[in-house]
Amino acid sequence: MGVEIQHKINSDDDTTAVAAVAPVILGLQPSALVDHVARVDLCLLSRIPGEPGGSFPVAAEELKFVLGEVNAHIVASPETTSSLKTIAGGSVANTIRGLAAGFGITCGIIGACGDDDQGSLFIDNMSFYNVDLSRLRLKNGSTAQCVCLVDELGNRTMRPCLSSAVKIQANDLTTEDLKGSKWLVLRYAIFNIEVIQAAIKIAKQEGVFVSLDLASFEMVRKFRLPLLQLLESGSIDLCFANEDEAAELLRDEENAADPESALEFLAKHCQWAVVTLGAKGCIAKHGKEVVRVPAIGESKAVDATGAGDLFASGFLYGLVKGLSLEACCKIGSCSGGSVIRSLGGEVTPENWQWMYKQLQAKGLPIPEPHNFVL
Repeated sequence: MGVEIQHKINSDDDTTAVAAVAPVILGLQPSALVDHVARVDLCLLSRIPGEPGGSFPVAAEELKFVLGEVNAHIVASPETTSSLKTIAGGSVANTIRGLAAGFGITCGIIGACGDDDQGSLFIDNMSFYNVDLSRLRLKNGSTAQCVCLVDELGNRTMRPCLSSAVKIQANDLTTEDLKGSKWLVLRYAIFNIEVIQAAIKIAKQEGVFVSLDLASFEMVRKFRLPLLQLLESGSIDLCFANEDEAAELLRDEENAADPESALEFLAKHCQWAVVTLGAKGCIAKHGKEVVRVPAIGESKAVDATGAGDLFASGFLYGLVKGLSLEACCKIGSCSGGSVIRSLGGEVTPENWQWMYKQLQAKGLPIPEPHNFVL
């Protein structure tokens, strides 16, 4: 079962206090994960398993091979003296960290973490932003890792290694994990389907809304049937898909789905549906309302890693604050635009300030700076 990590709430005096009030938003990331982010030559991607631009798991041997290739083909980044940037990662962790760091929403992580150096790094990074880790189980073993390869155009190719990592199991979850929270954030992954289904069941029992991200076009393509079954169950309240994932969602033998068709399908089964369109912005639907919002930020991304995750942070913040569908999309576009201005899925303090200026210019609410770190 592992040992639960008691998150320190008062860093000055009380080193044993545990959050008395449940976080507003919880993220389920069965395996804590550390990202190794690097800028690489385009030619390297042809030697990496899987298609460029997506995210698909690799074995430990493949991870070692990829890291070896990366170290030989690093393109120096102007913002760091290190050839490889290592941070707490994973789509859900990116969204949760963004909500806590930039929006001041109380958040927590449900999952498992290994008792190794990568696990310590994950804990330190998330704790720095006041993310509640009392639902993160510390287990004997290794922490998951992911290589994030950023090409010269700012596009990213992700290769997570999860096979030997510790993870939370479906029978580890209890009603206490979700009691009192408002939202549960999930990312679709076939190898986590049992714990995802268990978490959704508890969430529905506790009256917690469920948000699902479709993960990657490769995951949707290879495991579309179980995903469709999950969506058609009616248990997903909010679904995020990017343009590539939307294209795979309803693909037939000859044609990919257009974003509008995918949006209609998602909205049929979810209260809120969002399809992000990269530089073209996003479309979203809630009930009969449909909105289209342009992208906000740089036309050329330094690194697209975390763009969708941080869009979700802003959109969820808007929902929690009771804002309109259009405002949720605009805030999501601002927060998504903030992370692509630098390397990795962690927004820098300078880029949070950039986002606040964008919000102010568009007449959108600016988070009050009393619960988060800048």
